[in-house]
Amino acid sequence: MSCASCTARVEKAARAVPGVAEASVNLATESLSVTPGPGFDALALERAVEQAGYALPTTTLMLAVHDMTCASCVGRVEKALSRVAGVVEATVNLATETAQVRMAGAGDAAALVAAVRAAGYGAEPLQAAGTAAPPPARRVGEGTRVVLAALLSAPLFLPMLLWPIGGAGAMHAAMLPAWAQALLAAPVQFVLGARFYRAGWAALRAGTGNMDLLVSLGTSAAFGLSLWQWLVAQNPHALYFEGSAVVITLVLLGKWLEARARRQTTAALQALRALRPETARVRRDGAERDIAVAELVRGDVLVVRGGERLPADGVVIEGTSAVDESLLTGESLPVPRTVGDRVAGGSLNGEGLLLVRATALGAESLLSRIVRLVETAQGRKAPIQRLVDRVSAVFVPAVVAVALLALLGWGLVAGDWPAGVLNAVAVLVIACPCALGLATPAAIMAGTGVAARRGVRVKDAEALERAHAVAVVAWDKTGTLTEGRPRLVASAAIDGDRPRLLALAAALQAASTHPLARAVLDAAAGHPAPAAEGVKLVPGHGVEGRIDGRRACLGSVRWMGLLGVALDGVADAMAAEQAQGRSLSCLALEHDGHWQLVGWLAFGDRAKAGAAEAIATLARQGVRSVLISGDNAGAARHLAAELGIDEVHAEVLPADKARLVASLHAALPKGRAVAMVGDGVNDAPALAAADVGIAMAPADGAAVPGGGGSDVAMQAAGIT
Repeated sequence: MSCASCTARVEKAARAVPGVAEASVNLATESLSVTPGPGFDALALERAVEQAGYALPTTTLMLAVHDMTCASCVGRVEKALSRVAGVVEATVNLATETAQVRMAGAGDAAALVAAVRAAGYGAEPLQAAGTAAPPPARRVGEGTRVVLAALLSAPLFLPMLLWPIGGAGAMHAAMLPAWAQALLAAPVQFVLGARFYRAGWAALRAGTGNMDLLVSLGTSAAFGLSLWQWLVAQNPHALYFEGSAVVITLVLLGKWLEARARRQTTAALQALRALRPETARVRRDGAERDIAVAELVRGDVLVVRGGERLPADGVVIEGTSAVDESLLTGESLPVPRTVGDRVAGGSLNGEGLLLVRATALGAESLLSRIVRLVETAQGRKAPIQRLVDRVSAVFVPAVVAVALLALLGWGLVAGDWPAGVLNAVAVLVIACPCALGLATPAAIMAGTGVAARRGVRVKDAEALERAHAVAVVAWDKTGTLTEGRPRLVASAAIDGDRPRLLALAAALQAASTHPLARAVLDAAAGHPAPAAEGVKLVPGHGVEGRIDGRRACLGSVRWMGLLGVALDGVADAMAAEQAQGRSLSCLALEHDGHWQLVGWLAFGDRAKAGAAEAIATLARQGVRSVLISGDNAGAARHLAAELGIDEVHAEVLPADKARLVASLHAALPKGRAVAMVGDGVNDAPALAAADVGIAMAPADGAAVPGGGGSDVAMQAAGIT
């Protein structure tokens, strides 16, 4: 805003929003003060200000939310947060037990926490949006509770299995005395099942109903009726202690499986954060010392030695090295970095020493932005979960109403109040586990078990639900369609003696751990290599040493130009290799003070066996394939042509991968889905954002070169 007329337009737009009693703008502070009335909608206010041509400043706050157990809990927390004055948007993630709230102005974390607590849940503010949220607290002994409930319920349930064999007589003979049944069922009902009473009471106080309320009502009714039949009616064969105990045991089992799935989901975020080292070596006041990464400040000079991960984003101010950024960008080969180049925290430094000035810390770093993208994508609700939200709003009241009708119908119409009580209890007990709570997870477990036996791990129920509708598959390149490690794919010796070229190159690379060096040594296996002396790294260029008394160098085409090596006869062949995205190295020997080219080596990634067949099979089924890669355009286009993929997006950053997946989905007819297939950290946001995320894991369980990218992808994806 620049003048009084601007403030007038904003005030007019704000006052026109339903629920705004009064609005005033302070031009000096560029702030909007609103007095909310009935029906106030902060999101409508933001849109009105934007339509007037201005932006409403907002603040995003993060809360840790405790004690949520189901989709209904998420809905209640979101509703409670949305009622707080100034809230523009509230999103709750059950997996991470966090809430992300966008508020107009500076925001009021205390009001948000109070609203969540008033709804019956625990809450406290986290630091800033995007900072690492603690993983959900793991309830101690959840599995133990399930086992104890099963052990206590078994003696109550097992006699019923005798009915088909020996009839009612055999069953009654095997049943425990009434006092023993009550003694076994009571701890299941009131100790192990106490969580259902707490959650049900919280829902009741909030004026809503949930599955926990239904479980507590149904099982309490069964337990109470059993006590009445035993102590008042003196009917020991009409007890229902086993019903209350078994229902609680089964629902506890479902809750435990759900909690385990949520913990596996958060493992993706923990694996991402683990890429950043805990400590950093900094140079302050001329001295070097190790400090915690949390103590870094913008402008610190980071000292990053060979083989170490960068602790923060920054700019190289001294040194030259090759940095492996494959986990973050998808680039298949280490990237040369020298003075003035930007580097990303979490990437792996090669063999050179780098001094890096920190430019982005914490939530501002590339790694943290990837974490936020995954958190946001994983917070989306599955279609079945949205259905549960709608059904659960009316399911509990409807079941209670039917139970009441059964009671009154038998009691008032038939005059049989004991039968009315029995039938009302039957309605509550039958309804409380419900198909959405038990049958659906059972079906999913059966399907995922079959998949697991065939080498496919299904983590996400939404992935199963949506897989049949996939119309487009977006493929990552490196490590997904390709083997993920550089190999020597072409070479040429000037004198035609290729074995000698490989032997000389292997001699210079014998002690190196660089990925290209490993590729040379693999290719030269079986060719005796001469001994090389005085081998040393020339940062940014390659390696040099002495072989049979002559100086030898192996490195980049640019270095050959600086040494004056003539490349005229091989320039066209090398250019053709570079056009395919391959990395080139040249070998030269010194003779009478001049350098002579011995030959060149081309490195690239090979397509996986079966990749072309898989894409062709999808095409026959009407599924279109798209290549989305962070690698260079030449390498991506060459692989796409080899595999028969027509649409290619190269040099794509992680955030852009997720946006591309979203755009592919937007172009599809309603009901059709997009699958994303990847294997690295840079693929995690897109895997989580896709309708179906599919991660490629090593078939033999071996570690993936470069770190834990495959683990991160597997946790972010619904299918591995």
